[in-house]
Amino acid sequence: MEVILTHDVDKLGLKGDVVDVKRGYARNYLLPRRLAEVATAGRVAEVRRIESERARHEARTGEQAAEIAATLTKTVLRFEVKAGPTGALFGSVTPTDIAEELWRTRKIRIDRRKIELDVIKRIGRYSVPVRVFEEVTAEVKTLVVPEGGELPPEEELAALEAAERAEAEEARAAHEEAVRETEAALAGEEELQAAEDELQGAEEQEAAGPTAEASPHAESDPDVDGDAPAPSDTE
Repeated sequence: MEVILTHDVDKLGLKGDVVDVKRGYARNYLLPRRLAEVATAGRVAEVRRIESERARHEARTGEQAAEIAATLTKTVLRFEVKAGPTGALFGSVTPTDIAEELWRTRKIRIDRRKIELDVIKRIGRYSVPVRVFEEVTAEVKTLVVPEGGELPPEEELAALEAAERAEAEEARAAHEEAVRETEAALAGEEELQAAEDELQGAEEQEAAGPTAEASPHAESDPDVDGDAPAPSDTE
């Protein structure tokens, strides 16, 4: 089933890509979460028309690339995002977000795959490398700001990040300890069950012992543990 991605999806594609996926994956995951839409002929044509329009603003010569790079180095992008108390984002800033913001604010078209960034997951000040044309690159200053607020000083950002790492380490250590305790408890239960099974087996063997040891010929048998009758003199 073909769909058009409406957001970047890890290991699948970037926003605007037309991808072929299993129908169940589309209907149970991508479509309900609005990460994609059904790739009708009309929508595919529209997406490609928009992409073609933007592509005309890409650098096609070294001279154009130098001009665009000069503009990019003077550009400061700003993203206001929801973030937690330690500065971690409730989401991320992706190469697609950078490319779309450059188009919106500067009408500069940059292929998202030429933006050398995985994702930004924390508030902060970033310099995002962009390959404009062949060997022409530029760095775009990017501010990722908590929604409704401003960026704290670098020292405070570093302290927040350190606090988040410490919190994550504590959570990891607590999880590992819980796993060890669970494994120990399960091992103890298995040992207890084995001991109970062994005791039950011994009791059953003890109860069945005398009967099992008795000979099937143990009842009075004149030929066992006794004198054989003397042969008769009379025939």
